[in-house]
Amino acid sequence: MSRPYVVCHMVMSLDGKVTGDFLNTPECEAAAELYYELNRQDAATAFACGRVTMEGSFTHGWQPDFAAFDACTVPPGDFVAEPAARRYAVSFDRLGRLGWQRPEIEDADPGYGGAHVISVLSPAAPMQSRAYLRRSGVSYVIAESIGEALEKLHDLFGIERLLLEGGAELNGAFLRAGMVDELSLVLVPVVGAAGDKPLFAEAPVTSFSYLCVGHVAGPYPVLRYKK
Repeated sequence: MSRPYVVCHMVMSLDGKVTGDFLNTPECEAAAELYYELNRQDAATAFACGRVTMEGSFTHGWQPDFAAFDACTVPPGDFVAEPAARRYAVSFDRLGRLGWQRPEIEDADPGYGGAHVISVLSPAAPMQSRAYLRRSGVSYVIAESIGEALEKLHDLFGIERLLLEGGAELNGAFLRAGMVDELSLVLVPVVGAAGDKPLFAEAPVTSFSYLCVGHVAGPYPVLRYKK
């Protein structure tokens, strides 16, 4: 199977958490700047996030009127609106719930801004969602598994390297599918709360080999491991 090389790139607390109030600490805000710098420097032509992460960071809860597309029919299969973008934002949104108002990410950070959106949908995604994405100029692929989605991202869009940027549920799904090739973890010197989510939700026992500790900026080491 031809697929992108996947690097899980995350900010992580000392106890392995990736969501929670610790993200609002001054230490984490400083570490986030390093995280974004590394995102900009990486050779990946795509980053991927789950629905909740994309909504919180980019669509901000906006919802279209899907009922306006009740009478629409769309051709079967995938929809490639932009086969040669400089960068792609891959949204794992099984039922197509996100409200993309533009086909590109709007963000001042050049590591994200301008990235063409690709929605990864399941076969159960309703026709209304697919019709809305087509009219909005947002590409989508239909996939029953992460492996199938990655193969299509490679073959249809030429994505060779992808940054997996959460959240915990999507990271865990990639790990269970055996689709995480490398870890890039910006470590924050803060301990998260008991209810915060881990780097990988429902993770199986998985071994990685140590690569290096790099890009140390003050107290923020970047831990690198390879599968």
